[in-house]
Amino acid sequence: MILQTVELVVKYGLYTALQGVSLSAEDGSVLLIIGPNGSGKSTLFKSASGLVRPAGGKIIFQGEEIQGLPPDAIVKKGLIQCPEGRRLFSEMTVKDNLRMGAYLAKDSDRFREDSEKVFGWFPILKERASQRAGTLSGGEQQMLAIGRALMSRPKLLMLDEPFLGLSLKMKYVVMSGIREIQKSGITIMLVEQDVYSTSEMANYIYVLSGGRIIGEGKPADVLSHKEFIATYLGTSVDTVNTESTPGKLP
Repeated sequence: MILQTVELVVKYGLYTALQGVSLSAEDGSVLLIIGPNGSGKSTLFKSASGLVRPAGGKIIFQGEEIQGLPPDAIVKKGLIQCPEGRRLFSEMTVKDNLRMGAYLAKDSDRFREDSEKVFGWFPILKERASQRAGTLSGGEQQMLAIGRALMSRPKLLMLDEPFLGLSLKMKYVVMSGIREIQKSGITIMLVEQDVYSTSEMANYIYVLSGGRIIGEGKPADVLSHKEFIATYLGTSVDTVNTESTPGKLP
């Protein structure tokens, strides 16, 4: 296992956001975390990134406990988060945004090598290298946000709602890039509301609700329980059809 949480508890004042969450990510896999709004998905990522200090439990990355470490120390270990909302430097170029992600790099050769990898996964970014990030389309901005995270050479990349607001066509382009990133050996943890599209590339799914894990399993097993999906994702049972729901990757 590259990452494990053991009975993880996170509190915001008197409110308990995570209540004893235990999960694990296999090295080189794509792990999908689903659940309704407010279920604790983003809090899980923030605690793993060191942005939120757990009140209890353990976070183990590559065999080492990391709960309580500062975010920069966690980044150096290779656990990188690409946050929801992209948070790009809009007035800076694509290339300079990538350079900001490569602050750990000590030489220009590494920057060139890593940026070429990003351009290989998302070719449109090479065409836009001198363009200001704020002028990119939403899908291109999402590719750049992921690319910037990749410049830190993650061993595990956490993606928080990477398809939010994207057109179906652009969603598939970003998904294709993520699949290639995973094939390169980088483990992916993914928080996403669009279960049916993202389940196509997931190896395993955890379902969060009310700060607890209420279900887990292979994608086909999780999605086969229509009442379960309807209850926790707010979809009418009559509308849940795993065979006809659009969103399968080409």
